[in-house]
This record gives sequence, structure tokens and C-alpha cells, in this order.
Amino acid sequence: MSDISKNASEASLEEQESKHAQVQADVDNASQTGDAGESFRSVSQEQDSHVSTATSIILPGQQKTRTNPLSLDWAFGMNSTLPVFCLQDDERLVILYVCAHIAVVYDHTANTQHLLQGHCSPISCVCVSEDRRWLVTADRGQDSLVIVWDTYTGIPVRTLFDCHPEGGTVALALSHDSKHLVMVGTGEVQRLCVWDWTSESESPLCMTELPDAFGTQRHILFHPNDNTQLLSTSESRVLFHQMEGTALRHSAPEISDKTFNKAVGAFSQSVFHSGGAQAFSATALGNVLIWAPKAGAAGGYAALKLVPLQDNAITVLTQMDSYIVTGDSKGHVKFYGSSLKLLSHYSDMNLDCISSLSFGTKEPSGALGHPQDCTLAAKPFPIRNLVVSTDTAVVVHVTSEGGRVQTLLREHADSLQAVACHPHHPIVAMGSNSGILKLWDYEQKQLVCSRLFQKDPRIQCLTYDPHGVHLAVGFAGGGVCVLHGCSLHSEEMDSLPYCTHSITHMAFSHDSLYLATADEGRAVTLFRLCCEEKEEQRWSYQGRHHSHYLPIQELLFGEQLDTGLPRLLSLGQDRRLVEYDLQGSGGDRLVVLSAERVEQSGVPTCMCWYPPLTTESFLLTTSHLYKMKLYNSTTKMCRKTLLGPCFGSPLRKMMLLPKNSEGDPSARYMAYITTDQVGLQILPLDGNPHRCSAQLCHSTGVSSMAVSHEGRYAFTAGGTDRTAFCWEISLSALEAAAALGGKDLEPFYSLLEGGRDGELFREMEDYFYYSQLRSQGLDSMEARQVSTHIPLAQVPFVMRALGFYPTEQELEDMQNEVKFSRYAETGQYVTQVDLPEFIRLFVNHRPAQGLQLHQLQWAFSVLGESHAATGHTHITRDTLLELLQARGEHMTEEELAECFSSLLGVSPEGGRLEWGRTSCQDADALLEKDIPEEISLETFVKGILGFPLSNPEASLASTNASSLTPARDTSAPPT
Repeated sequence: MSDISKNASEASLEEQESKHAQVQADVDNASQTGDAGESFRSVSQEQDSHVSTATSIILPGQQKTRTNPLSLDWAFGMNSTLPVFCLQDDERLVILYVCAHIAVVYDHTANTQHLLQGHCSPISCVCVSEDRRWLVTADRGQDSLVIVWDTYTGIPVRTLFDCHPEGGTVALALSHDSKHLVMVGTGEVQRLCVWDWTSESESPLCMTELPDAFGTQRHILFHPNDNTQLLSTSESRVLFHQMEGTALRHSAPEISDKTFNKAVGAFSQSVFHSGGAQAFSATALGNVLIWAPKAGAAGGYAALKLVPLQDNAITVLTQMDSYIVTGDSKGHVKFYGSSLKLLSHYSDMNLDCISSLSFGTKEPSGALGHPQDCTLAAKPFPIRNLVVSTDTAVVVHVTSEGGRVQTLLREHADSLQAVACHPHHPIVAMGSNSGILKLWDYEQKQLVCSRLFQKDPRIQCLTYDPHGVHLAVGFAGGGVCVLHGCSLHSEEMDSLPYCTHSITHMAFSHDSLYLATADEGRAVTLFRLCCEEKEEQRWSYQGRHHSHYLPIQELLFGEQLDTGLPRLLSLGQDRRLVEYDLQGSGGDRLVVLSAERVEQSGVPTCMCWYPPLTTESFLLTTSHLYKMKLYNSTTKMCRKTLLGPCFGSPLRKMMLLPKNSEGDPSARYMAYITTDQVGLQILPLDGNPHRCSAQLCHSTGVSSMAVSHEGRYAFTAGGTDRTAFCWEISLSALEAAAALGGKDLEPFYSLLEGGRDGELFREMEDYFYYSQLRSQGLDSMEARQVSTHIPLAQVPFVMRALGFYPTEQELEDMQNEVKFSRYAETGQYVTQVDLPEFIRLFVNHRPAQGLQLHQLQWAFSVLGESHAATGHTHITRDTLLELLQARGEHMTEEELAECFSSLLGVSPEGGRLEWGRTSCQDADALLEKDIPEEISLETFVKGILGFPLSNPEASLASTNASSLTPARDTSAPPT
């Protein structure tokens, strides 16, 4: 919503454009030769290009000056389905892997990361050049990208947009001279494109579509000596491609179990060998199919022989120097000669199914210290060092000389759902559905300790107590385990199995004596820490209560204002705010103290305590309508409604940042997450959109968030992407962005259609002063008193005149907001509103996204009936009138007649009338005469409400969420 706040993908794309300009000369020179790497290195030094002058990995250090409110500092986890590459293994060991939509260059020797950001969807495939200089990443999803990176500098040198707009890229490869790039798209019909990425062309050299009968091609590579030949593999078919000018033809030899009278198995990967004289394809049954070139002008390859190479499924097939190398489902790596004779193997690494193999760039020196081969002569077998990754997110480095196996990464192999920060130490806890719980020192970037849960491995949520002594772990099976906060040790009695539903929320009281949990069974469970004489402390079950009929959105403890005792509250999708009687609970009974309805139309999404910036104590809630509300913590009265951050999806969690020396000392700050973004908000809240920012954190959805004890970092867990990100917070950058949005009313003018000089603002001024005349009596002949204020009672009429039709509950909240705005300081009510305050009220209370067509479609589908002949949904007149009089905010028959006469323009005086000035003596006749007996959605929208579609071509029968804009009658007085 704010022009200042941009998400990470937008910022990265702008950075790419600036860097593209810097290296464009390099790209031009590269297109003039067959070797892209040599061309880039030969660029003149006078161009002052980092790409042209780099000769090895010289990634920039950590940026000291932060220009963004949130900067990605570290990435935890990896995508184990994509390959891991060894970029350097001489003086330093540097590997590259993918973490969600980020490519990570990890220097294991220095324990540093360089994060390559540019994608806004998960990276789906990745490849590197033969010399490890160029990296290509591609993603799947909306607005898919393909980015070519320089691994020496971390600079993106080329970005290709919408190469496969039907769904992104599923496989890609670089030619051996790095000049050509081949991509295979995903979608109903796969497209294969070959690009000369070093040229300025925005079109591929050639392109072809692959028939569905060939299966989904998921692996592709170039011929080692001929860039016009390619080899791709699906589970059912191996394709050989030949470029002929701008055309691309393919041959697909059909292979079945009858071809060699034995089971072949599903294909996994293929590779050219012996300079292209042969090709090998591996299968899930441990077989290798040998291909040989066909004789004659037709060319192509034919299946020569099926070799049963091993018993286990071959998951990786690659070539290293003159050897064929396989990785299998048992975690074994085997080396074969050109005749597929076993030469050596690594079988004692204790790994799971192998997903990728990458050999080092340094050639072996001598034969001393290398393993012996498997021949009778037992000769030394000097090979390059090897980086192995597995399906369970383990990466190891195998040193040929000495045979040492070093674990580089051991990450979460399943959804990472939970993250929590220690309240006093730089420690962050992360738990996943694989049962792994880790504690990380986020300053030193080192693992502190870990623990594996096997009985109920699916960790769903984590929370520390305020003293940092206990760490509570909630599981999908309903169990709760309380561990030591720094060592993860626990006693058997600390397991609390009192629920069978997945734990969704957990919270400790401020004195660490109470622990509460909420689960998918829509119930709250309470535990108390008891210490009996001569016994150790233990957690005692107090009670459980099914306090909500829809999922619980938030669970939190607070303090009673008068006694300081803990209080417990829960908020659900059922719009109920429930408070529990902790002192009266116990003995298998959790007592409900009160239950209040806090929303009328909005669905609550999260809740937190508002910091003590005023004399009142507030609860802060958010809803799916992008609204934030402050409730008095004692009376539960709505005291303020504000426009919340609008960044594509509603807020899902909020956390206050601890006070620190950075930022405005008179303000407080809050971190939050939406469906896929993380952001910051400046407090106190006022609805100014420039006082918040957000950027993409997990494109497939963020599951949880935590804030470090000193307020310098925010952590997000990505759920299904198996990753967690550490974000460095810069409050000075956030304040600077807010200052650029303007002061006083400037940010609010920008939220009005047309701004300060627009038609809406002029109408607002006219209605504002007309209300003064109206409050003094339209028929009065006395001198008028014009002021800068209007009575509070006139606010509803001006709102309606401007096209915003609040409910009676919303009007009451609006009037209470103004009436009690200064009561705590002065003890007096506010009875008048000036124009600046009215503008803030209007911006903060009106719907953030207007009236949506899909909302009316949903209402008709729930309340209406489907017509048997046409299938269209309609509501009868009697049903509509009955609903308006008996459900929700009840309307009298006279009020209905007055409303419909104004909407339809059929009042005796014509046009629309003010409330209370129409005669409703014959209300029944008026309603029956002018309202059709059956009301369709189109009749209701256009005929009764008089709302034109914002998109004139939109159909009322479509499911698109087209906006409806109320038509304002500029000639009529406010009604």
C-alpha cells in the first residue's frame, strides 16, 4: 500500500536492473565467442565491472549500513530435492544450495552465507557451468523468472522473464562452453527452449513442444562436444534432441519390458559418455540402459543394452572425468569405468537416499592417500573430492585423500512449523515435523544443541517462559513436553499427554507458573507449576474447556491491573474473546470468567497486548478485513478502529519488539507476519500506511514468527518449504521511510481518491459544512454560525453521503472512539469532530478494499435458492424482508420502506430522502409494489443498490472478486 515499503522481490529486481547495466558490456562481448567464461574475463578493466575483474569467489561481506527496515541475515534449512554444488574446495570449501526462493552460497570454512535474492516463487531448478562460474536459477509459479548469476561476485548478469508463463521451469542446463541455456517448462504441454543467454535477444534460439505421451521431462543436459544435441529424461521416456537452425526436432525410442525381456524400471537421469559416443540412462530398478548413435544420415540414438548394475534404485547418474558415478537409494556412491565395471565405492557414509553429487574443482595430486580400487591389483584410485546431498537434507563433504567424511549441513527433512527465541540469550529454537528440535546461537551462527523426538515427532509450536528456564514443545498428536530452555533435557514426568488434537498455540504466564495450550479441537488446556515439600517441581493439569466453536486464533496471558495476578484470554474465529478464571480453576475444571463478541463482520486473525503508550490498557486485535482494533482490557469496549497494513493478505501474528536504543524513544515497534510476508509497524497506531513496511519472506506461506530478546532480529518459519529466515531489523530505516510519507494529514490525503485536490475531498468539505447547517435546522431564518467542527451526531450522515454505509454497531464504535478519546486525560467527553479528525475516521473505518462482488455472491449462495430451470441463485422478496427484520441488526417495517423508497427513488417527493421525513403509512403496499417477487444478484446489485461494477465487462455470474463502487449522488443531501 505504501510506495516506500517494497517487498524483497521488487527490491531485488531493481537491484538486478542496476547491476545488469554494469555488466551489459560483458554480456555483449561474451556473445561474440563460443566460450562465455573467457569472453567475460577478457572485458577491459576500464569498464570498472566487478564481473569482468573477478577471477575467483570474492563475495562481498556483510552490509553494515541497512537501507531496508528488514534485511535477510541468515537462511536456515535447504530444499533437499534440488542439487547441491561444490563451488570451491581448495583454500576454502564453498557450496551452493537452494533455500525456498533463495540461492545460498555457503562458505563452510568462514561460516558465512551470501544470499542470492531475486525470485518471488520457490526455486524449482538450478544448474552451474562446468567451471562453476555461472549459476542459473529458475522458479515455478506466477511471474516466473530465470536468473543467471556470477558466482564469483554474486551479481545477477541476466534475467529472463516469462520464459514459461504457463507455470515456470522444471529443468534446465548450461552447455559445456556456458554459452547456451536450455529450459524445460511445466504445464499441460511442456515446452523446451534453447537460449543464447549472452546475447541481447529476448527470444530463444529455438523452441519445441513435447507430446504428453513422453511424460514430464525432469532432467536435461547438453552433449559435451556439440551444443546442438541434448538429452532429456522422464520416468517413462528418454528423448534425444537435435537443433537444426531455429528448429528443434527430437527422437524418442520406445523402451518397454519387452525390449530386453526384463523389467527396465522408471528412468531417473541420463548422461552422455565418451565424448558423446554413448549415452547412459539409470532406472529405479538399478539398471543402466546403454544408448549408441544410429548409423546413417537420420542420426539419433538407439537402445543397445540393458545392464543390471546394482540392486538398489539409482537416483543420481553423473560423469566425473572419465568415470560414470551413481548415487542410490541406500546412500552409496559407486564409480564405474566406460565398460560399467565397478572401480570404487563409498558405502560406509551412513546416508539416506542420495539426491545429488557434485565433485570439487581441484584435481587430485598424486596417488598417495587415496582409496584403492576394487580390482585384484588394488591400485590407488585418485579422484576429486565430493559433495553429497540426501533426501533427508544432509550434506557431506568426502575427501578422497584420507577418505574423511565431514557433515556440512543437517537440516530439517519435513515441514518447519515452529520457531521461538530465548528471552535472555541469543538463542533461537526451531522444530519441524521430522521431530528435530534445534537450538541455534544466531550471533555466532552455530548449533548449540539438538534433540530428536521419535514417539510423536511432528513439532507444531514452541514457546519459552519469560525467565528462559522452560521451553514448551507442542506436538501434532496433542502432547506437550516441557524442556530445559538451554539444554533441552527433560524428565519423563514433564510430558503432558492430555489432548489428542494438534497443539496450535502455547503461552506462559508472566510469573512462569502457568502454561496454557490451545489445540485444533478448539479447546484451551491449563497447567500449573507445583512444588510440593521435598519434591521437585512438576507441571500439574488444572483443567480444559471447549471455549470456542471455531478454530482458536490467539492465546495469551496478561496481568490484572489491580493485583498483578496472571489472566488468560483466547480469541477465536467465532469472534469470541474469552477470559478464564485462573484462581477458580483446578481439579480438572477450567472456569470461564467472561466471553465477549469483538467483531461483527470481520474474522479475528491475531491478538496481542498494546504497549503502555497511553493511560489506558488495551488489547490489540486484527481481522481479515485489514482492520486493527483497540479494546479496553477491562471493559472490552472497542476504543479505536484503524486501518492495518495492507500487503496482500491479513496479519496472522503480531509481536512487540523489546525497547532498544535505536529508533524513536517515544515510540514502540511491532513485528508481524501475513500469509507470505514479514513486516514492521510503528506504534502508536494511527492508520498511516507509511508507518509500516513488509516484504516477502516465504513465498509458499509463513507458519510462525519470533523476535529476539534485544529486538535486533526477527525469525520466520516457512512451514512446507522446510526453512527459517533470520531478518535483521533497522528501525532507523523504518522511521526514514515513514518520514518520506509526509506529516500530519499528508499520508491520509493519499488514501482518498484523487488526493487533496480530488473530487472526494471537495465533497467531504461540502458535506462537512452542510451538516453544520443541518444541525442548526434547514428551515431556520437566523444567522448561521459556521465553525470548523460538526456535532458527533452528524458523523453517520456524512459517512453515508460519501458512500460508506456503516452498521449500527460500527457507528457506535465510531462514536465511542471520538467520545472517549480524551476522557482518560481530561475526564470529559468529546462531542464535536473537526475535518482532520473526520478524515482519519473515514479512512480508518471504511472498508479497506471496498465492496467485493464475491462477498455478495457468497451471501446469495448461503441465503438464496437455486432456480431449477436456469440454475441461477435468487432470493424471494418475502425471505429478504424477513431476514432484514429478524436477523442481525433488526429493521422495522417503516425503516425498510423508507430505505427502499430512497434506494429505488419512488418516494412521494421523488429522489432520496432524509431519515424520518417519509410517510410509511402504507409500507406493505410500497414494498410489494416496487420490489420484484424474485431477486437475483444482478437485480439486487444494479436495480436496488444501484452499484455499478468497477469493471464494466465483468459478469455477475463470474467468480472474480470484482469491486463494486457505490454511486454517490452529489446533488442530494447526506442521508
